[in-house]
Amino acid sequence: MTKLLVRAISGFIYAVLFISAILFSKETYILLILIFGIASLWEFFKLLKFKNLLIYGLLIVLTYLAFTNSLSDTAIKILLTLCFSGSIQLFLNLFMKKENYPSNKIQKFDISIRYLLLSVIFLMLLPFVNGHYEVSIILSLIIFIWVNDSFAFFVGKNFGKRKLFESVSPKKTIEGFIGGMFFTLLSAFLLSYFCDFLSLINLLVISFIASFLGTIGDLVESKFKRQAHTKDSGNIMPGHGGILDRLDSLLFVAPFVYLYIHFII
Repeated sequence: MTKLLVRAISGFIYAVLFISAILFSKETYILLILIFGIASLWEFFKLLKFKNLLIYGLLIVLTYLAFTNSLSDTAIKILLTLCFSGSIQLFLNLFMKKENYPSNKIQKFDISIRYLLLSVIFLMLLPFVNGHYEVSIILSLIIFIWVNDSFAFFVGKNFGKRKLFESVSPKKTIEGFIGGMFFTLLSAFLLSYFCDFLSLINLLVISFIASFLGTIGDLVESKFKRQAHTKDSGNIMPGHGGILDRLDSLLFVAPFVYLYIHFII
């Protein structure tokens, strides 16, 4: 079996599992994100050479609070602030030549929570608006991420000449980044004919966030892998790597889209 076929089958199973969980019920969606979150944390800990059972416990507690709608607006704002501070710190870290962050157990504990755990929680909370499970939000975001990744790869491979961030991800190009964003914005126009909950303007804004910040999320994880001297975060998905490899963009984007949908529009 060729590597391309293995990759295609693995990706198909992942997509079917993800979309089926989203469409079946809010319970299956939350359960799947919890499982993905645990797997992502496990892979992230391997990259950092770090272990902490408390963080798994905190993920389960926050999942329960999210499921029971027990997180107050104040608590959510505090968690958002912490999450954004972690995202900004990791973005700035991309420009640092020293590859030693996080370098100690305290930093590893801190960034595991602010970067990964809270991103998982906001991905979980994202489709719930005023207590209603709005499937179109998470489906639209996933489509935007997949379109951006696919066309950034296609355009970059065939037309890319100028490197986007060579020190972190040598294969990414400026042409691929622009191509991915163009087709992601185009997909927003197409989705507007099927999505009643989000207007065209909102879909365009979310597609831009998904493309721009999704690329940053990919670069952030690429730097962690480069520091760990490994190609993939795991091997659970043949041809793709680990769960974190598949979710890095989506997790990085989720808190920002949550902010836009729940506090801006």
